[in-house]
Amino acid sequence: MNSGILYSAVTLKPEQIATLTQVMSDKLGKAITIDVQIDETIIGGYKLLVDDVLYDFTISTGLESFKSNITEFQPGLGVFEVGTVLNVGDGIAFSSGLGDAMSMEIVEFSSGTFGMIQNLEAERVGIVLFGDFSGVAVGDEVRRTGRIMSVPVGEALLGRVVDSLGQPIDGLGLIDTDKTRPIEVKASGVMARQSVDESLETGIKAIDALVPIGRGQRELIIGDRQTGKTSIALDAILNQKGKDVICIYVAIGQKESTVTSVVNTLKQHDALAYTIVVSASASTPAPMQYIAPYSGCTMAEEFMYAGRDVLIVYDDLSKQAAAYRELSLLLKRPPGREAFPGDVFYLHSRLLERAAKLNDALGGGSITALPFIETQASDLSAYVATNVISITDGQIFLKSDYFHSGVRPAIDAGLSVSRVGGAAQIKAMKKVAGTLRLDLASYRELEVFAQFGSDLDPATVAKLERGARIVEVLKQPVNAPIPVQKQVCILYALVNGFLDDVDVDDIGRFEWDFYDFLDNAHPEILAHIVETSDLPDESELKAVIVAFKENFRTED
Repeated sequence: MNSGILYSAVTLKPEQIATLTQVMSDKLGKAITIDVQIDETIIGGYKLLVDDVLYDFTISTGLESFKSNITEFQPGLGVFEVGTVLNVGDGIAFSSGLGDAMSMEIVEFSSGTFGMIQNLEAERVGIVLFGDFSGVAVGDEVRRTGRIMSVPVGEALLGRVVDSLGQPIDGLGLIDTDKTRPIEVKASGVMARQSVDESLETGIKAIDALVPIGRGQRELIIGDRQTGKTSIALDAILNQKGKDVICIYVAIGQKESTVTSVVNTLKQHDALAYTIVVSASASTPAPMQYIAPYSGCTMAEEFMYAGRDVLIVYDDLSKQAAAYRELSLLLKRPPGREAFPGDVFYLHSRLLERAAKLNDALGGGSITALPFIETQASDLSAYVATNVISITDGQIFLKSDYFHSGVRPAIDAGLSVSRVGGAAQIKAMKKVAGTLRLDLASYRELEVFAQFGSDLDPATVAKLERGARIVEVLKQPVNAPIPVQKQVCILYALVNGFLDDVDVDDIGRFEWDFYDFLDNAHPEILAHIVETSDLPDESELKAVIVAFKENFRTED
C-alpha cells in the first residue's frame, strides 16, 4: 500500500481524511494511506504528495492558472430585455419595460420566481405568477426568456400525477422526457378532421344506450355538486382498460383528498398505467387552475398526433372560469355578466375545439373531451353553463332529485342529448336502444300524473310498469363499468318484454345473474356481438333468455 503526505494549513477531521483517501485511491487506481502535516504557509486548500507527484489544490495555484488563461478569455455577450416590477399582489405583477414581450411568454424575476405574461398594455405588462411569489417585490428586475408557456409531453407521463406545469407531485421522482409542447395552439381545421363515427364506450348503460359518445366528441357532463359527475368520468376511464385509449384526468379546484381518492381508485383497478392525472387543487394559485386544462389538452395532443385515441376529463371548467375571473379582475379587465370578463366564452371554446378526430392522412388519432360544469340549483341558463352547452356536441344532465332518490347514475334522459347519436353506437346497441329514450321520457311524464289519480287504463299501467323496469336496469354501481356486449343483452331482454313479469325489486339481481349465465353457459353470444358488432340470431338470443328465466324462477 502506497503512502502520501497531505500538507494543510489546518487540522483536518478524520472523516475528511477518510473521504480524501478514498477519492485519491479511486483516482490513482491503487490503495494509499495519507499522513497529515501542518504547513501554515498554505493559503486555502491543501497539497498532496504521492510517489513524488505533488497534487496542488491551493488557492494560489488556482490564481496562477487564472492569470495564465485570462489573456485567452473571450467574453460572451448576454443581451436580455428586462423590466421593473411596478406593483405585485394576489399572484399578479405589473411590470414596466418588456416592450417586445409576447402573450403567454415565460418571464423570470430576480428572486427566481417565474410568471407568464397575460396582459399586454401600452405602458406595462400584466404577469400571472406561478408558485410561491412571496419573494417578488416592487422594484425587482423581471427578464424575458423568449419561451412560450410549454409543458412536458410523452409516454413518460403515463401513470404519473403532475401539476399544471407538468412537474411531478406524486413523489415518484423526475419525469424522463425532453419533449415539450406549447399549451396554447390553434385547433385542427375542418379539413384535418373526419366525422365522429367510432364508439367510445363508457361502460355505463344509461350513457352508451341513451347519449352515446364517439371518439373525437365533446360531451358535457353538467349538474349540481354531489350528483355523481366524477363517478361517471372515473367509470369511463376504467372502461378503457385494454382498449388502447390514453386517459387524462384534469382536476381543477378540487380538494386534494378528492384527487387522492381518484388516484387510489385508478390504482386499485390497474387503470393508472394508461392515465395521466393533472392536478391544480383548490390550494394552488388561480394561475395554476387557469392553465391546468390547457396543459392536460397539450399532453393529449401529443398522443393524438401520434395516431392514438385519448379520453380527457376536465373536472371542472366552472372552477377554471372562476379562477380566470379572479385573474381578470386583478388584471383590471372590465367585468361583464356575472362579473366574468367578455372573453370567458373564448376561454372554453379554444380549449374544447382542440378535441377532434383527425383524418387518416394525419394518423386518425382522436381526443374525446368530457368537460364538467357545476350548476347551482339545476340552473342551466347560467352564463358559463350556456356557453359550454353551445360549444359541446351534447350534454349529460345529472338531476339531484334522481341522485338523492337512489337513481344512479342520475341521468335526466329528457335534458340529456348526444348530437353524434347513433353514429357513435355499434349496430347491436342501435337496435336495442332505439325506443328506450322515448319510453323513459314518457314514463317520467306519466309518473307525475299518476300521483294524482288512481284509475289508470291498462295501457298507462303497462307503460308505468315498463318504465319502472327501465329505471332499474339503467341503475349501476360506481366503479363497475359493464362491457357493451353485456349491455346489449340485458337491454334486449328489457325492450322485448322479458323483464315485465320480474319483480322490480329483483331486477338488479336478475341482471347480474344473467351476466354470469352468459359468461359461463353462452359465451358465444357475447363473442358474436364483439366480433360482428351486431346481434346474434334473435331466436337464439330469445331462447337463451327464456332458459335463464326458468333457472332464475327455480332459484327463487
